[in-house]
Amino acid sequence: MATIAFLAYTTAVTGSAMIQLAGEAGVHEAGGLTLDPGSTAQTTAVGIVILVAVTLTAITGVRTAARLQTGLLIFEYVVLLGFCGYGIVTGPHAFSLSWFDPFAIPSASALAQGLLLSVFCYWGFEAAFTVNEEVRDPRDASRAGLITLVTMLGLFLLGSIAFQRVLSEGELAGHGAQGLAYFGDRLASQPLAALPLVALMFSAVASLQAGVIPTARGMFAMSRDRTLGPVWGKVSARYGTPALGTLLIGALATAVAALALVIPRLADMIMATVNAVGIVVALSYALTALAAAVRFRSLLREDWRQGVRAVVLPTLSAISLLALGGYLCWSFYTSTDHLEVSADNGWFLLLTPLAMIASGFLAAAWAKWVRRSPYFHSGEGTDADAPQLLATS
Repeated sequence: MATIAFLAYTTAVTGSAMIQLAGEAGVHEAGGLTLDPGSTAQTTAVGIVILVAVTLTAITGVRTAARLQTGLLIFEYVVLLGFCGYGIVTGPHAFSLSWFDPFAIPSASALAQGLLLSVFCYWGFEAAFTVNEEVRDPRDASRAGLITLVTMLGLFLLGSIAFQRVLSEGELAGHGAQGLAYFGDRLASQPLAALPLVALMFSAVASLQAGVIPTARGMFAMSRDRTLGPVWGKVSARYGTPALGTLLIGALATAVAALALVIPRLADMIMATVNAVGIVVALSYALTALAAAVRFRSLLREDWRQGVRAVVLPTLSAISLLALGGYLCWSFYTSTDHLEVSADNGWFLLLTPLAMIASGFLAAAWAKWVRRSPYFHSGEGTDADAPQLLATS
């Protein structure tokens, strides 16, 4: 559910980037309609076209996706490193260590929301871990995932420094979804100023692809364990991929994107979704960390060094994420006294992740008591300790 919400908002971001790029090229109208990169309706319509194309590409397998991602990423990295490097050197605002000081943030609520946003920003970059069944050596997928996470840390730090060197706090807050285009205009003239916008468009397309592919693989694994229905486990005879599940994910994301039209402005839609999905992502990572700690708890007796890495650190991380998500939920709950479909309504921001989590409980209950999935019984299903897996490994 969280991934579908992410795909829905990324669809609008992709459409916004394309409309902004059209504006930079001098195209401000289409079919008598004035193009507005802040219009949720227009950006969603354009983005849905891209989502359909990305979904069809994802069906063909990770090889085609990897080739497309390689071309997109090379262009994005060149543009990002060039503009951010130039911005760091020439920016008018002095560098300040307070940019990295959490105590400089004016309130605990703002700090919690920023931390949760950082969790959301990293979400999806571990997608390489989910395709280990489609590569010759599963270690390649693990290595790629780790390299990606470290690379993204460096790029996030580079971008944050560059933007604050070039733009004031008011400019950062005032341009929202058009911030990257404004950043490019401050550093260069056209047509070079449009390059960051092109990079944003490529990045949004890549994000859509990186959302569709691992989600389809996760649903396939759940179908294999009968925690989801058989439709998610159908494999294309031609491509060897969960084609039908991939199409369903694209269709669901399209439907959610269309429903998001009740929020009139793109910036509101983005903020509402990011806040909602951030809580779910934090909970997901926390539960994953706790599951890893329980699974490898014997290492505390066998090898204390590995025990610290596999048990202690994941447990501390899980506690931090649960405390963070809990505090933000409480701040949302106490911030208002009524429900309104708005990006700044606390009850709406709280209700959205609760609905996502509730859908998971319903699916799990149906799988356990109706489908009677072996997943819920130790030693069966695809548990790493299952006898049938140990016998064939």
